[in-house]
Amino acid sequence: MPVEDLRRLAELIDRGRDALLASWREQVRQLPSARGLDVPALNDHVPPLLDELVAALRSVSEQTIAERLLEGSPPLHGLQRQADGFDLVEVVAEYNILRGCIYDLAERHDLLIQRKAFRILNRCFDEAIGLAVQAFATERMLEIQRRRDEYLAFVAHDLRTPLNTISLAATTLERLLTPYSLEEDVSRMVRMLHRNVHQLVTLVDKVLKETAHVQSESGMNLERREFELWPVVQNLMIDLHPLAEAAGVTLINRVPDELTMWADASLVRRMLQNLIANAIQSSPRGHVVVAAALSSEGVECQVSDDGAGIPADRLETIFQKLETDRADEGGTGLGLPIVKAFAEAHGGIVSVESEVGRGSTFRFTLPNRTPPL
Repeated sequence: MPVEDLRRLAELIDRGRDALLASWREQVRQLPSARGLDVPALNDHVPPLLDELVAALRSVSEQTIAERLLEGSPPLHGLQRQADGFDLVEVVAEYNILRGCIYDLAERHDLLIQRKAFRILNRCFDEAIGLAVQAFATERMLEIQRRRDEYLAFVAHDLRTPLNTISLAATTLERLLTPYSLEEDVSRMVRMLHRNVHQLVTLVDKVLKETAHVQSESGMNLERREFELWPVVQNLMIDLHPLAEAAGVTLINRVPDELTMWADASLVRRMLQNLIANAIQSSPRGHVVVAAALSSEGVECQVSDDGAGIPADRLETIFQKLETDRADEGGTGLGLPIVKAFAEAHGGIVSVESEVGRGSTFRFTLPNRTPPL
């Protein structure tokens, strides 16, 4: 193909850019992940790719294509498409659609793409696809890793409360049995219980430290079912009684007997566990009240205490990860973010009201609906 034809193709692409992109967008919108994108989001880094192709055609050289693309749009485009929710097939497809649009443009102007132009055009697109796919796949892998780390951190955090409860129960058991003459086997079992609980607490703390950098994208699968909330709260209070007793806190269940929720019961339990455990810690020798009611948005649950309260300047950030009370040396800053993440996974919301010296009330509201028949 003569040099003049290469430059003519470059001019066609340059001058017909708007029509070329419009034709490309019309076809790309058939891809499921592209249907909801506006024009700027859909275009993304495609116009710069056309600039890179035009520059390669005008220079009549294949030597700089790889370097130009590596520093140009394809890697950024791959990252953006991962954020847009595209899958790998769609990323490849939109590049090939653009390639086809350029072939159609040349054909309409009686310009045959062959030899040098064919190699430049295809190398440009093949390199772009490779770089975009590589960036897309890398980001997807990192996203999966982030979600796995976050899930691990959440599970590890939620293990701390039952482990502390077991430890306190073992201590109480040992104290109650001390006046009696125990066989060596019984004493050995109590010591073994203490030792293993300590090892588990140490392991959980290690996991939390190693995953303290996790980002927030829960990506959880909910197992919704209809269940009564009162028994969940009552059983949770029984489990947390050793913690409450050690702090001199009275736990009160004011959830209506017949109130039902349509949610993931295990996640709701973990949300309440975190809120109640925090409230116990915040209100020594006080009261912690759990209540719930139907609202226009769904079911609203609240955990109230009469403890120290939270300063106003912390209320806006209290649900952020790693945000914890400086006075709480054992805190990890994950308890409230877990509540927020679980609520939002249900399509719900969280909120807090607090006054220093008068206590706090944490609320979460989850949508409620009739389960499918």
